[in-house]
Amino acid sequence: MPTTISAIRATPVTVPLAAPLLHSNGAHWGRFVRTIVEVETSDGYVGLGEMGGGGEDATRAFTNLLPYLEGHDVFALEAMRFAICNPTASLYNNRTQLHAALEFACLDIMGQKLGVPVHALLGGKLRDAVEFASYLFFRYANPQTGEGEVRTPDQLVANAAQLKAAHGFTSHKLKGGVYPPMYELACYRALAASLPGERFRYDPNSALSLADAIAFGRGIMDIRNDYFEDPVWGMTQLKRLKEFVPLPIATNTVVVNFEQLAENVRNGAVDVILLDTTFWGGIRPCIKAAGVCETMGLGVAVHSSGELGIQLATMLHMGAVVPNLGYAADAHYHHLVDDVIVGGPMRYENGAIRVPDAPGLGVSIDRAKLAQYHELFRELGGYPYDRDPGRPGWYPLIPNTRWADPSRSLTPTLR
Repeated sequence: MPTTISAIRATPVTVPLAAPLLHSNGAHWGRFVRTIVEVETSDGYVGLGEMGGGGEDATRAFTNLLPYLEGHDVFALEAMRFAICNPTASLYNNRTQLHAALEFACLDIMGQKLGVPVHALLGGKLRDAVEFASYLFFRYANPQTGEGEVRTPDQLVANAAQLKAAHGFTSHKLKGGVYPPMYELACYRALAASLPGERFRYDPNSALSLADAIAFGRGIMDIRNDYFEDPVWGMTQLKRLKEFVPLPIATNTVVVNFEQLAENVRNGAVDVILLDTTFWGGIRPCIKAAGVCETMGLGVAVHSSGELGIQLATMLHMGAVVPNLGYAADAHYHHLVDDVIVGGPMRYENGAIRVPDAPGLGVSIDRAKLAQYHELFRELGGYPYDRDPGRPGWYPLIPNTRWADPSRSLTPTLR
């Protein structure tokens, strides 16, 4: 019996974070809003997918795709790409991230039907676990507990030590672009001094001016940096920065499709491509991009755009099969207080998470948790990812000059 799509269900959920996470464009308001996707087939399989959305849900977008995909063979993934992501039609209805979640679900179904894990469908795993970095953020305190603030160098160092003790991280990433660059430089240097011999990376989400990026880059040359991630906006400025700062440049913003990857190969702006299974439209495009990077001498790493366990599983399967994975992966995952998968949050061991070996993605939905966090979404609604609850009316410039004040300790309302 053919395995064709018969239904698509989408459920928005809100899962709490330990504390609100600040970034250059605003904040994660103490929670992640994710849309859990279930693709059901005519022969009774159910595959799982997941998508973010800047603090909002994508329920209607997924359910509106059923007329396009009803009766579609889940094994016909290339055809599905053209069915909903025709490149010229996408100028009007960009569905790349929707496609990613549906690809996840189809691969999950394929693995279940064949009795093999997704990594076996993608060439077979080369590693049993994927190493992760301790993705560190400046944070507001949790308004319910008053705990979790990260604003000062001492607080950042303490948070890194806590995460290292809990999860075993030996690589550390600081998300910046929140406070004035020289203040963040002092924080980054304090972090590195507190963990001698370990690896570090800094990501201000393209918020810095070229002058600020040069000063920051020159100020970290004595640190064991993996790379300098998106310090300025655009390939041209990134390439110009390299004339002044001899650090590897990484991006998850200006190389997120194959045309941009081709242009980067030509101009040499970026050295490390951070592959995101959502931004690139699925696991398979990431693996294809990694192959191009391997051929052209570019580094690759796994990017995180905020994930629950379903998307984390896609990151693990991708990371398991890519031979040229050269850096610890990113994940927001350790900032979550719970998950919607059976067994609760996946566990880190010595800074790594084991790759699932059960059929399909290797995770399943905890129906009680799905209902619990769907109800929390109904209660709280979405939130504007590109706004800061502690600075009403604020928005950044690119490059930014409207920095938050690190001398002010804030605990804003998160509704």
